[in-house]
Order: sequence, then C-alpha cells, then structure tokens
Amino acid sequence: MNIFNKCRDYVYADRLKAQGIYPYFKAIQDSDGPEVTISNRKLIMAGSNNYLGLTTHPRVQEAVIKATEQYGSSCSGSRFLTGTTVLHEEMEYKLAEFMGKESALLFTTGYLTAQGVIAPLVGRGEYLFSDKDNHASIAVANTMTSALNGKVLRYQHNNMDDLENRLQRVEYDKPKLIVTDGVFSTFGTTANMRGITRLARKYNANVVMDDAHGLGILGPGGKGTAHHFGVEDEVDLTICTFSKSLASTGGFVVGDERVINYLKHNSPALMFSASPTPAAVAAALTALEIIKESPDLPHKVLRNARKVRTGLKELGFNLVDSEAAIIAVMLGDNERTFRFWQALYEEGLFVNAFISPAVRDGEQMLRLSLMATHLDMHLDFILHTFKKIGTRLDVISGTPISMALVNNVDRELVA
Repeated sequence: MNIFNKCRDYVYADRLKAQGIYPYFKAIQDSDGPEVTISNRKLIMAGSNNYLGLTTHPRVQEAVIKATEQYGSSCSGSRFLTGTTVLHEEMEYKLAEFMGKESALLFTTGYLTAQGVIAPLVGRGEYLFSDKDNHASIAVANTMTSALNGKVLRYQHNNMDDLENRLQRVEYDKPKLIVTDGVFSTFGTTANMRGITRLARKYNANVVMDDAHGLGILGPGGKGTAHHFGVEDEVDLTICTFSKSLASTGGFVVGDERVINYLKHNSPALMFSASPTPAAVAAALTALEIIKESPDLPHKVLRNARKVRTGLKELGFNLVDSEAAIIAVMLGDNERTFRFWQALYEEGLFVNAFISPAVRDGEQMLRLSLMATHLDMHLDFILHTFKKIGTRLDVISGTPISMALVNNVDRELVA
C-alpha cells in the first residue's frame, strides 16, 4: 500500500474536465476588473473579491512599483527578524486609526492571520466558541486550539439561542472567546453582531470577528461589519485580509495594544512566516488611502449588489438573503451547478461554483461577487445571461423581469 494511491485514484476532477464542465483554475490573461480575458475570450467578471475595483487603480499600481524599487521584491525574513520595513509600521498605524483601535499587526495572508491570532489566545482550560459556518481559516485555528488543549465549542450558524446555551455551561470566570465571520464568505450573510456582543457582555467573553468580506463595503466609510451594527467598541479584535477591498495580499489584526504586543511575541504564524512583501503592503496602504478619500465606493458596491439581487429574485431564482456584496444563487445539485456554470461561461460570464463537500449537500450554488466598478451594462448582462441559462436549464420559468434591465445589453462586451 502506497500513501499516494489515493492521489492516483482521485479522478473526479478528470471526469469533469472530460465533460467540459470543470470550473476551476481558469488562467486569466489580463484584467481591468469588471472584464477579463480567459483563453483569448473577453468575459464579464462577477466572481472576483476585488470589491472596490482597486487592483488596477493607477495609484495602487504606482505604489507597487515604487515600493519594489526602494525595498526590492521581498523582505527575505519574518516580521520578527528582517521582515519589518517602515511601510509595515505605517500600514499598522493607519489601519488601527481607520478601525478606531489602539494597535494593529500585519500577517503574511488572511488565512494565516486567523491561525496566528486565535490559536495563541486560547490555551489549556480556556474556551473558544465558533460559528459552524466560519471560514476555513478559522476552522483550522479551531483544530490548532484543540491540539493545544483549548476547548472548542461550535454553535449553530448565527443561532444566538444555541450560543447562549453553550456559554451557560461554562463557568463565568473561565476565559472565553467568541469567534465569528462578520460577513460569511459562502452565502454573504452577516453575523448577528448585536446578539453576539450582548451575550459576550452577559457571560464574560471576548469577541474576535473576521471581516474579510465586510471591510470596505459595510459600515460608515467602509469600516466594516462591527461599525455597520454600531458595536465596534465591543468587538475586541478584528482580523482581516488585504485580498478583497484592499487590493493586495496579506492580513492583519486590530485591537488593544497589550493584546497586539502579546501576539507579536507569541504567534508562531507571525514569527515563522515570511513577511508580506513591500509591494503588497504598499498596494494595501494606497488602497486604504483611496477608501478614506472615496466614501462613495462602498455605496457603489452595495448599489450594484442590490440591483443584481433584486433582478435575480424577480426572475425566480432562489437566493440567500444578504446585504453585502456576495449573492448566492442556490441550485442544490453538483451536476446542475457545474452545467449552469459552464453555460454562463460559454455566454461570456464568469462566476464561482460551490459544490459539496465544500457546502452541505442540497446547498450547491453559484456565488456572485459584485464590484464598485461594475457598470450598468455589466449588471444588465449578468441578469440577461442568468435569465437565458435559467430558462434553458429549467431552473426558472422564464417569466420576464419586471424592470427594463435587459433591453439594451451590449453584446460587444463578450464578442
């Protein structure tokens, strides 16, 4: 028996490729945000987390070039050793200021940030309460916490009764940490932050929120989900990524200075990972400056998402209720999801396919992510194409949209 036998036996992806319905690892040749080129074809991009459209902003691109010229392509070390530049320190200061917290700390990726914050904070005899639909990075942090003898209790998604029932079982004086996504990445639903912070006060717990899909979109000035619900002072730590609204790669945590100082000296994910590159930090720093200067950007994202969400509902698609930039179109079957994805792709529209086991069976879906830089002609094309394919595949009845969104679709967009 060879440990690699399971690799050789794995042929599911090969079968999808042979059927021409494999939706992953599509190489993008060029991109201006709302439109991309794949296999020499122009497509409308409705699956990117480039929510504010800043990855191609001239100021962001210029900052990347200048940082590379000044600092080189890499810091060639961890933050703890040679991986801290004045850019890193400036970004930390400005993030803390923007989020209204005392201090911030940068990590190499958002994925590592969750591990680097949660696992070092919950030790033997301490308790972690985690929403069952939290991002995979938090799920890994849960496993690490258990391995380090912390107690992990997972509560039903956004269910405050279940969370309270679990909190009641733990002594009041025991250290407790509640961890939740701010906007849940699969379905785009927002956490019940008022309920969570109320229970945290009642049962002497602290709160960590991952706001990867809320920062730059929700809250006044795009400050995120906690500000959106007015509980920013009751969320102890916010963790986040650069890879969505901040147009880069990397991650960070903001919170009290004493907590950040502890993580600086006790987080293996920070101490043993290469630092975010100067170019990545410069891109995120410039994106943050643009967000602060452009309070209209979050409104544009939400306006575009509302337009598409309303149109898809009126067409008869089954959507998950949400108020962020993510739209989940439920299809409930792996093959149907793949075939719907492929038909959209052939028409010139790129979205994301989520199938089991990544989601529970029956929750297979197509996920759209809207951007501030989508124009009405892009949104009209999205609705036109979903109507066409939904009717063809008998997912909807084909009832016309009540609003005049598809009459003037610019077919040259996908020529």
